[in-house]
Amino acid sequence: MGTRIFSTRRAAWLPTDPRYYQIAVLFSLLIYGVGWLSFDVGARAIAILLGTVLTTQFLCARFLSTSAFDPLSPVISGLSLCLLLRANSAALLIVTATITIASKFLLKWNGKHVFNPTNFGIVAMIAVSGNIWVSPAQWGSKLHFAFLMACLGGMVIHRAMRSDVSLAFIFAYAAILFGRALWLGDPSTIPLKQLQSGALLLFTFFMISDPKTTPDSRPGRILFALLVATGAAYVQFVLYRTNGLLWSLALCSMLTPFIDYFSPGTKYRWQSANIGGKGEVHEETSVVFRPVVRPVG
Repeated sequence: MGTRIFSTRRAAWLPTDPRYYQIAVLFSLLIYGVGWLSFDVGARAIAILLGTVLTTQFLCARFLSTSAFDPLSPVISGLSLCLLLRANSAALLIVTATITIASKFLLKWNGKHVFNPTNFGIVAMIAVSGNIWVSPAQWGSKLHFAFLMACLGGMVIHRAMRSDVSLAFIFAYAAILFGRALWLGDPSTIPLKQLQSGALLLFTFFMISDPKTTPDSRPGRILFALLVATGAAYVQFVLYRTNGLLWSLALCSMLTPFIDYFSPGTKYRWQSANIGGKGEVHEETSVVFRPVVRPVG
């Protein structure tokens, strides 16, 4: 009896929505990056990005859908932009943040986002502007930091139930790196160093694992991960272009509707707590939360 009571109380204290954990981890990484790694992003840029994503979410929810304003998803997108995005002007930051959030409402298929919002916003602006870039080297490649990000990211994807796509991607990408090193006769220290990249781990555990944009079935997610890993290697080692991970994810995301068609599964839905006993409608997830009514007697 005591064990059951303890479990119930513990569950009541912990949020069921994995976005709370993701926000906590991304915020901690931002503090670490700014405070210890000297990221080239100031308080002004952070305020602009977070303010813009929240404003855009509010306006889109009001005029493009019937949902109430939900700050969790835009905060995640804003923190991700703070960690990855660099620009020459505040105007470009505002435009990128606006495109990032607007893509969730405008680019949908069968009620599901086509692109990871952060990935789409950055790639779209890189394609049209030479004054937008990402800084993968800012994370360094220290093993202890790679291990830290892997642990924190593992916690988040476990809460979001998307561990399979992240693990499939990182193992496939590692196999490609080691296979290439073996083919070229390079020492194993080269692919090991490449796998210790903080940017790679950030992508693996916080971007490709987005439960709202990955395929619905487990076989579909594993196939998706293999395609992204192969595409990223092709962009980097065959085309000799930077940001192979971002470009590959953006292009492969357009295949998700076809993967869902041939390998259907259960669409992911954020878990939210009931507040005040009234039903809550979340347009982004197409979920309606209603109070449970028990018959009297």
